[in-house]
Amino acid sequence: MIIAISVTFFFIILRFAVTLFNFLSDPKLRRVNRFYPDLVSILIPVRDEAANIETLLESIRQQDYQNYEVLILDDESSDATYRICTDYAAIHPQFRVIKGKKLPHSWLGKNYACHQLAEEAQGDFFLFVDADEKLNIGLINSAIHRMYVNKLCLLSLFANQQMDTTGERLVVPLMHYILLNLLPLKLVYLVKNYNVAAASGQFMLFDAEVYRKYHWHRLVKDKIVEDVEIMRQVKANQCNGEALMANGMISCRMYKGYRDAVNGFSKNFLAAFNYNIIWFLVYIVLIIVGPMIIIMTLNLQLILFMAGLISLTRVMISLSAGQNAWYNIVLHPAQMFSLTLVAFLAIQRHLTKTIIWKGRKI
Repeated sequence: MIIAISVTFFFIILRFAVTLFNFLSDPKLRRVNRFYPDLVSILIPVRDEAANIETLLESIRQQDYQNYEVLILDDESSDATYRICTDYAAIHPQFRVIKGKKLPHSWLGKNYACHQLAEEAQGDFFLFVDADEKLNIGLINSAIHRMYVNKLCLLSLFANQQMDTTGERLVVPLMHYILLNLLPLKLVYLVKNYNVAAASGQFMLFDAEVYRKYHWHRLVKDKIVEDVEIMRQVKANQCNGEALMANGMISCRMYKGYRDAVNGFSKNFLAAFNYNIIWFLVYIVLIIVGPMIIIMTLNLQLILFMAGLISLTRVMISLSAGQNAWYNIVLHPAQMFSLTLVAFLAIQRHLTKTIIWKGRKI
């Protein structure tokens, strides 16, 4: 029992230290007023996104950045996505819609869609975004400025998450919770080792010349979590990559409801641990079972100390991610239950090879 309590507290304090480092180093994209002339290709893979896509397109059109082209690839949508996009492009000449080719056996859908978009793009920079996002004014200039200042081949941003239901609040905050208390985000740029990697497919901005040399999406054509794998490839090839918080310049509603969020997270959660089930289970035990053991001791001092560290961690992460800290503290036990459910489904679907997303087995 003493060993279990000691290990649990060591892990809690270690995660608190990582969170504190992220909070103090404040790894966010800074807004700048400088304007850039480069042609930016904004590349959007879509599949059954009729409910989301027009909001994204309007947010792009309202940007203060002028020199851009928008390429939308429809990946065999079964809803009105293609019609909405073609109608929009018909009255906005900077927008163009492409019909995706049949998916080859060795590729995953999104990776192949992004590869096709890059083949068509003409820009000095390639910006890949997802259909369920909204881009805010100042984003593109600020991101390009960061690319030039830090001589980056890839800049990836973690968007602010919009959560409209309690079910979403029980799952979606887990993404930033795990990210910001396991990895000092600044190290993605500072440490050259390719294993120190993080990225979000919701915003991937590439130097187009370097992309055309390496064809990053082709290198990771069969990877479920292609964003992190691309960041690893970028660093492995001695290029500079950086991952930052979007600082309110992108918002995204990833999922609509509890079931949708659990299914979505279980698709790629195990990939964050490089599909090592043992390490994944060790993490789950330390983060969930460990605190339960401390509660079972009925030692008020230990319980309060643990609760204080966890609460401070949740406050710092919530402030960094632009989330409601009060919600995340109150809902923390329920979120840990959701994490357990996501972990179970992730392992079960990985072992049985039954991961389905957007109607495709992956």
